[in-house]
Amino acid sequence: MLRRLLALKPKFFPQNQYHKTCWLIAGTFAVVIALEYATPSDYVFGYLYTGPILLANPRLNRSATLQVTLIASVLTLLNLVVPTLELTNPATVANRFIAVMALVATGWLSDRNRRYEEAIARHKAQLQAQTQLASIREDFVSTLTHDLKTPLLGAIETIKLFEGGQFGTITPPQEKVLRMMNRSHHASLQLIQTLLDVYRNDAEGLKLQRQPVNLVALAEEVIATFTDLAASRRVHILLNHSESDFRRSLWVNGDALQLQRVFANLLVNAINHSPRGGKVEVRLASLGEYQVVRMLDSGQGITEEELPHLFERFYQGHTNRQATGSGLGLYLTRQIIEAHGGTIWAENRKPKGALFGFQLPAYVKDE
Repeated sequence: MLRRLLALKPKFFPQNQYHKTCWLIAGTFAVVIALEYATPSDYVFGYLYTGPILLANPRLNRSATLQVTLIASVLTLLNLVVPTLELTNPATVANRFIAVMALVATGWLSDRNRRYEEAIARHKAQLQAQTQLASIREDFVSTLTHDLKTPLLGAIETIKLFEGGQFGTITPPQEKVLRMMNRSHHASLQLIQTLLDVYRNDAEGLKLQRQPVNLVALAEEVIATFTDLAASRRVHILLNHSESDFRRSLWVNGDALQLQRVFANLLVNAINHSPRGGKVEVRLASLGEYQVVRMLDSGQGITEEELPHLFERFYQGHTNRQATGSGLGLYLTRQIIEAHGGTIWAENRKPKGALFGFQLPAYVKDE
C-alpha cells in the first residue's frame, strides 16, 4: 500500500511532506489492522480507518483517497473470515457492513469537500486575475487618454492660429474646412474625456462638488449651447415648465458641472434621434420631494430589446440615428444621476418617439 501511495504523488507537492503523509497513513493502517486481526471478529475497529481516509483526502490526490477507502473497506470485511474461518453471528456481519458504509460515506464526503475547496480556489484565482486585469485596463485607459489628449489639444490650438490668420489669409472654403476640423477634434477630445471619466468613476467613485443648483437655469444654458447643432439637423427645441410656460426655479443640491453633462448628453441624444423637421421637448417639473426632468424626442422610439440595455457601458441601440455615438454618454449620465441619489429611466411614447427622464431630491433654498 505504501508503494501505491508513493506512486500517486500529486504534481508540485513537496517531496518531504508527501512522504511523511504516506508513512503516517501506512502507520495508522498498521495499528488498525493489528487491532482488527488480533481480536475476535465481534470487535469492530474498522471505523478507525476514517482517520487515514480524512488524512489522505486533503494531502494526496483523488485517486489516493479512493484507493485508501477501498482498501479500508476490504480489510474491514475480510476480518469476518480472517484469521479464523468460523461463521460469525448476523449482528457482527451487520456491524461490519455498517462500518463499510461509514467508510464509503466518509470517502465520498471528503472527496466532495475537496472538490468544493478546489472550486473555491479556482474562483479566487479567477477573481484575482479579473482584479488584476481591471487594474491593468484602467492604467491603460488612463495612459492612452492622456497621450491622446496632448496631440489633440495641440492640433486644436494650431487650427485656431490658422483661423486667426496667423499663417496668412484664408479663403472661405478653407475656413469651412478648418471649422469642420475644429468640431471633429473637439468631438474626439470630448469622447476621450468621457472614456476617462467613466473608468475613473467605476474605479474611484464620482466625487461631487455640491452646491445649490437651479435646473431651469442649467437647462437654458445647455439648450443655448446646442442651438446650432439642432438648427443644422432642423430640429426645434422647446422648454416647458410643468403645465405652463411660466418660468420657475427647480433647486437641487448637486454638482453643476456634472449635471450640465447630464443635460448635454440627454439633449444631444434626443437631437440625434429626431428626424429633420422634428422637435425635442424639455419638460421641467417639481413633484413632491423631487425635481423631475423629461426629454422627449420625435424619433422612431426604443425597441423592447433595447430598453433594458440603454444605460449600459458601450451599448449602442439599433434605431436609425442621424449620428452615431460611443455608447458611453448614457452610461456616464446614469453614473452622475445615481451619484446624486436620483434615478433615471427611459420609455416609449405613443404613437412614436422616446422619453428620457431623471429625478433628483429637491433642495429647499434658504431665504
